[in-house]
Amino acid sequence: MPAPDSILNADLHCHSVVSDGTLTPEALAERAKTNGVELWALTDHDEIGGQHRALAAAKAQGMRYLTGTEISVTFAGETVHIVGLGFDPDDAAMQQGLRATRGGREQRAMEMSNGLAKVGIKGAFEGALKFVSNPELISRTHFARFLVESGVCRETNEVFRKYLTEGKPGYVPHRWASLRDAVTWITSAKGMAIIAHPARYKFTPNEEYALFTEFKTHGGRGVEVVTGSHTAAEYLKYAETAKEFDLAASRGSDFHSPEESRTDLGSLPFLPGNLTPVWELLADRIQ
Repeated sequence: MPAPDSILNADLHCHSVVSDGTLTPEALAERAKTNGVELWALTDHDEIGGQHRALAAAKAQGMRYLTGTEISVTFAGETVHIVGLGFDPDDAAMQQGLRATRGGREQRAMEMSNGLAKVGIKGAFEGALKFVSNPELISRTHFARFLVESGVCRETNEVFRKYLTEGKPGYVPHRWASLRDAVTWITSAKGMAIIAHPARYKFTPNEEYALFTEFKTHGGRGVEVVTGSHTAAEYLKYAETAKEFDLAASRGSDFHSPEESRTDLGSLPFLPGNLTPVWELLADRIQ
């Protein structure tokens, strides 16, 4: 039988309009509650500006809450995402680090727009801006929504495949924070660092081993095992990885939008019962 903590309906990975989601923190909290979520975290990309709103909304819905963010880092030439949970959202060093990480997004977005213009898609930068509530956080997702609205593609996944992945005309790499920086910002703010959706990264087995090893060295303590982009086989694989590296296990839908996300808030399978849930180690940080 699984331990009681493993069958908690926790959703500790989702996005609001503060980064690249389409719902407000308040609407996300309402949706999470409706779907049975008991413990929630809002994890906007490289941004913690929505945390106080999310906490208030969670309280209004009768849910428990953990502060959250998802930080973009560059590791072995790939963009890797590190989720932070349970940190102090008013920590000055973390706020400054995230501000610096966001700084290069506008220049990258203009280069993406130039690449798309070369294949006949004009005005993509201005078009993407219509979908951004915070221009500091313009991203590929906002370009994808513009290309769907313009009729270039039918859905955002098609946009990524044809235009916004490596080797395609709208792809521009970005140098994000280092793994050390991201983990340090989170842990110094009294939070827990977690590797997000590890199956998404195109690493060799040796590169993946190096990622987990270095992550642990810097003080990382968790990994997403059950998440919206993982298959059932990947749940099992990363459950074993969590045990191998003595990491706590997290669970989160990575929900962005009712129209775009395949996995809704609160709809994932429970964590395997032989793992330590991250919320067990963050009990004193739950609000």
